[in-house]
Amino acid sequence: MRRNPERSRAVLVALDIGRASHAEDRADEATRLVRSAGADVMQVIRGRRDRPDAATFAGSGKVDEIKQAMAEHRADIVVFDTQLTASQIRNLELALAAGNSAVQVYDRTDIILNIFAQRAQSHEGKLQVELARLEHLATRLVRGWTHLERQRGSLGKTGGPGEKQIELDRRLIRDKVKKLKERLKKVGKVRATQRAGRARSGVLRVAIVGYTNAGKSTLFNRITRADKYVADKLFATLDTTTRRVYLGEGANITLSDTVGFIRDLPHTLIEAFKATLEESVQADLLLHVVDSANPQYHEQIDSVNEVLAEIGASEVPQLLVYNQVDRSGLEPEIVRDSHDKILNIKVSAFTGAGIEALREVLAEAARDASRPLQTAA
Repeated sequence: MRRNPERSRAVLVALDIGRASHAEDRADEATRLVRSAGADVMQVIRGRRDRPDAATFAGSGKVDEIKQAMAEHRADIVVFDTQLTASQIRNLELALAAGNSAVQVYDRTDIILNIFAQRAQSHEGKLQVELARLEHLATRLVRGWTHLERQRGSLGKTGGPGEKQIELDRRLIRDKVKKLKERLKKVGKVRATQRAGRARSGVLRVAIVGYTNAGKSTLFNRITRADKYVADKLFATLDTTTRRVYLGEGANITLSDTVGFIRDLPHTLIEAFKATLEESVQADLLLHVVDSANPQYHEQIDSVNEVLAEIGASEVPQLLVYNQVDRSGLEPEIVRDSHDKILNIKVSAFTGAGIEALREVLAEAARDASRPLQTAA
């Protein structure tokens, strides 16, 4: 397949720092992130260090390797699958610059923010992304570094529709952040009023959470029999959607589909999306959707639980839903322990296998909303 000439060419740097497991899978995920952000990965540079180099993170030897890869593939951007300091990015851009040709260096946070900026559709979502982007930008204002043109659109391309150049000093950023927080506070009050209304109705409030691209929106559509947008890409859903679902006589629930989580999700995004993530905190039950076909699903479960703990939702009862059994070879079933408590349920949101059993479990919980669902989680 021919590459799109409008997309940037990227060299991805995926270094393991004191870590020896899942290096290949982590690099694959990083590649998908870069592609989702709008660049083609021309080469992945791997390696392992005991600790990051203070100046460039990668060290002089790797910097030379990156420079050679950029020349070979005529790449215009470099992406590190980790969080870099402002001084490390500045030093890397200076070291990698060939003659007068500028090089743009992005870290993992930059890439995730870029994807969120492209995916945000609602007014609230755009406000939250802008807040996270500005707070992240504030950390990049260092003496001697004037390269602050981090665009909202595709990586490495400037001047396109919807893009704007950021030329703000700390004071301007601080003022804009303050205004954005005030606007989001008003949005949060509206959401709180809506949640209070649902709570007074006595209807069981269920929120779908999980790692990005685990099939949450597809599951949402199966349970609600709706047609919410789904796609096989990272962070296809940023805006929370809530539907009232009738599951039989005396069994009504509200079901919310929320933004997906990912390993090392930037704290600025978690803070900015608190109004959206509050749906998980206030839920009576979380459907924690897991991609059972992903070899790293245990690690993904841990990543999701870390974010839930950070937003204060760790005490909300969870039902683990192992999705995509059509790809993992598992059988759709409800797994219970010796005391009849539900350990997990295995389904395929894509084929519909196991969905009716899941609906029955939710109906059982809805009929007695005052009694928490008996799970072993």
